[in-house]
Amino acid sequence: QVEEELQEQEFLDRCFQEMLEEEEQDWFIPARDLPQGMGQLQQQLHGLAVGDGHGHEDILSKSNLNPDAKEFIPGVKY
Repeated sequence: QVEEELQEQEFLDRCFQEMLEEEEQDWFIPARDLPQGMGQLQQQLHGLAVGDGHGHEDILSKSNLNPDAKEFIPGVKY
């Protein structure tokens, strides 16, 4: 009976290990799964700066929108 339990435990351990290996294959690991060169592209994307917040003043000075216009509400006719 003890030998049977040991065999059963060994079988369960092997099944569990196989399950972990299969699951690991399904995980997305960028270093492993992306083509070479994609890492450089990712680094470039991370290096891009979002605007510093000063560009909108220039846009507003060139705008020809009416600042006194009523707020647009979809579906409402004026």
